[in-house]
Amino acid sequence: MDFRILGVDQPLLSTLHHMMDAADDAEKNYNAPTRTYVRDAKAMASTPADVKEYPNSYMFVIDMPGLKSGDIKVQVEDDNVLNISGERKREEEKEGAKYLRMERRVGKFMRKFTLPENANTDAVSAVCQDGVLTVTVQKLPPPEPKKPKTIEVKIA
Repeated sequence: MDFRILGVDQPLLSTLHHMMDAADDAEKNYNAPTRTYVRDAKAMASTPADVKEYPNSYMFVIDMPGLKSGDIKVQVEDDNVLNISGERKREEEKEGAKYLRMERRVGKFMRKFTLPENANTDAVSAVCQDGVLTVTVQKLPPPEPKKPKTIEVKIA
């Protein structure tokens, strides 16, 4: 189609197309997830965990192979979110050695758990033994049942 017939110059039309494409690109970038979000999502998806409930506690068991206790972070955020994270780094290569195959996972490990209302966030303990991290969160004692309140009836 010849846009000159419509009274529109070709340079003006190409400029408008360019501006519309730039607006589309800006919108795509604006809605795109951040690099940190993608990294954390991958770390959470690739970190399996077992969660157990006992009469007096909750237990979170996570495999953290090759991590030392100083490489693992256990935090309680926002009063009810248990955040467990760590990072395993690639071993430094010794001179003269080269990898023939690299299959062990390196990078960030992370899991977040929303704790139930009866979790005592002041009584959290963590132990790492043989590459298995066990985090124990004690339960709060159940509230005592309210006793009925007797109201004295007065004569008017």
